[in-house]
Amino acid sequence: MIVRLPERSIATYLTLAFSGLTVVLTVALAEAIGAAAGDEIKAGIGQGLTELALQTADKLDRGMAERYREVRLMSRNQVLIAEDGPLDKRRAILNDRQATYHWYAWIGLAGLDGKVRLATQGMLEGADVSKRPWFRNALAGTYVGDVHEAVLLARLLPSPDNEPKRFVDIAFPYSDADGKPAGVVGAHLSWQWAREVQQSVMQFPQSAGGPAPGRRNMEALIVGGDSVVLLGPTGLQGQKLDTAAARAVLSGATGHTLETWPDGRQYLVGYAKTRGYNAYPGLGWSIMVRQSVDDAYAPVRTIQRRVLWTGAALAALFSVLGLLLARRLARPMAALAASAGRVGRGEAMAVELGDGGRHGYAEVTQLAGALNALVSNLLGKTEELNELNRSLEQRVAQRTDDLERALAQVRAEQRRVQTIIDSAQDAFVGLDLQGRITDWNGAAEHMFGWSHAEVAGKPLEDFLIPARYRDHYVKAMRGFNELGDADLLNRRLERIVVNRAGQEVPVEVTVGLAGSRDQYFFSAFLHDISERKKVEQMKNEFISTVSHELRTPMTSIRASLSMLASGVAGDLPDDTKQLIDIAHASCERLVRLVNDVLDIEKMESGKMEFDFQPQALLPLARTAIDDVQGSAAHAGVTLALEEGPDAAAACAQVDHDRLIQVVVNLLSNAVKFSPPGGRVTVTVERLADGGDWAVIRVADQGPGIPDAFRDRIFQKFAQADSTDTRQKGGTGLGLSICKSIVERHGGAIAFTSEAGRGTEFTVRLKAAGPA
Repeated sequence: MIVRLPERSIATYLTLAFSGLTVVLTVALAEAIGAAAGDEIKAGIGQGLTELALQTADKLDRGMAERYREVRLMSRNQVLIAEDGPLDKRRAILNDRQATYHWYAWIGLAGLDGKVRLATQGMLEGADVSKRPWFRNALAGTYVGDVHEAVLLARLLPSPDNEPKRFVDIAFPYSDADGKPAGVVGAHLSWQWAREVQQSVMQFPQSAGGPAPGRRNMEALIVGGDSVVLLGPTGLQGQKLDTAAARAVLSGATGHTLETWPDGRQYLVGYAKTRGYNAYPGLGWSIMVRQSVDDAYAPVRTIQRRVLWTGAALAALFSVLGLLLARRLARPMAALAASAGRVGRGEAMAVELGDGGRHGYAEVTQLAGALNALVSNLLGKTEELNELNRSLEQRVAQRTDDLERALAQVRAEQRRVQTIIDSAQDAFVGLDLQGRITDWNGAAEHMFGWSHAEVAGKPLEDFLIPARYRDHYVKAMRGFNELGDADLLNRRLERIVVNRAGQEVPVEVTVGLAGSRDQYFFSAFLHDISERKKVEQMKNEFISTVSHELRTPMTSIRASLSMLASGVAGDLPDDTKQLIDIAHASCERLVRLVNDVLDIEKMESGKMEFDFQPQALLPLARTAIDDVQGSAAHAGVTLALEEGPDAAAACAQVDHDRLIQVVVNLLSNAVKFSPPGGRVTVTVERLADGGDWAVIRVADQGPGIPDAFRDRIFQKFAQADSTDTRQKGGTGLGLSICKSIVERHGGAIAFTSEAGRGTEFTVRLKAAGPA
């Protein structure tokens, strides 16, 4: 059985609900307004403390700047600093200056020997101040000294409050008539001056930023650059301050904060830092103005109470108005609800308003029409909805099956990739873009000694990177993330890493970038090349030993054959002389081979020494041409030196002998491969092609370099495979030596070649000033 309440009871419930909501909303709004106003007032109070700190800092800077200017002017006052001037007149100038600003505790002049020549009131005249910081610092170029306690003046100056005398020093050197340093003008400014500045600022109300905070319990502190309180409450003066505000202002910030101080009380603190003024550089003082929270926010609590009571009164008024309005609105809504209930129970097929709609209004009439349209469409849409539900269930089932199959395929692919990585013989390390380890296969565990669980999620540099390379590694990671520098990707590199035992391990590493755009990561395969390095070291040591052992007998043999070839033993038969010449030429070639091998070994071991000096390249080119002139004439080849653009200004920081060795090697190769009657040209020039370069070019008219040989032309023992090249002879080390020497100079060597028309080698060196 359904109990139907009278219309009047429903209206009453609606009006009571409306009135209750009105009360809650009004009170909540009043509370919100009060809170918002309180926040703004709090911000204004904090800003007021900040402005007080800024005003204090500005007054301190301006006051110090004025004293800074005055002392500097005194150091330039020719009457004051003249050693031969009347002593009384000069002392009167100092006394007058002290009288114009009573916080000058002492002003004096000291000679270069540290003896006080002249001082206010005659104090300390004749005293030795050479050990005092203000004297030494002024001569060293530092003209302002921070707060310190009096030393020599402690007994001479009165102290009514029995507190230790403290000064700020300002001192400038002065010069004699010849402009040479003659002494120092120094002034001790009483630190009581800062207390006067502090009190003068605190006496004036805040001019902007909201209501001025009450002056009750407001305290100002001056803190030095070492966080020690120079001026402030008795309990804090001389103490080192470590609070959030102190750290913030020490870093140069300006603002305010709410924090708990060492005394356990909460304070609102405004802070600012002195910046200097005009020529005065500043001493890095920090100004902090604090006030207890209870005193600072007392105006806020008063305003919030007023807002709350006003809100309560408005809530009561709106409740009465809402009660009257709700009763009027509830009548047609109740009739509409009753009619809609009949439709819902099937008693009617349309929604109708009671009393023919006389007590309704436009919105209720429109709502009744909309409900009727909804009812008429509802029956037609019900069947469509049922059909759509059946179709949707089928499609969801199909999509679920497809998703499960795709997920299974992805998981299988992940397992396959992981199996490949785990079974790889080389160590595999995966890193995210921040350098944290994400993957670490079994080979990596075996090679380095750490398990996957020990390294996962931790920075790579904490494990594998030697300490001397960590800065370079961090810079490389930053360069990739910030600048997109990908020069090291997909290249085979040799690097040094360390294992768990702290042993350095040479590895060959290939780094790639994998993953999707949202989840990129580095993949690195590391191959242990320790054995290969040992073999290379043994090979280099063997070559070095053999070369050194061969040089001594070869030198003797070359000298003996040279003497025989020059006729020291008399005229020799033609066939014997021919054999001697062949032996002498072969010996020369073998000596060059030994020297080239020794040069290569020195460069690879880092033992080749260079003496870099600014050199003009034209004289070096002429010297190299002279060295090769004999062999060129014997081969019927002409050597020519051409001066390109700004050739006379082509200078660079080079090792004279090594650069000549480079040019001689290039000329020898050019002569070797030039036909009889050919011409080899050496060009010197200075270019501005992407920089300032000094350039040497060596061009021949030979057959050119074969295409198949060009990629390895600068490799050790590299020679073209043609028969003609083998007949020319050579060690195959010359161009490799040239490349190493040029790169040690910070330059580059390159070539261009055209079949049948010759080859041109170019040496580019960073240009320097004239020698």
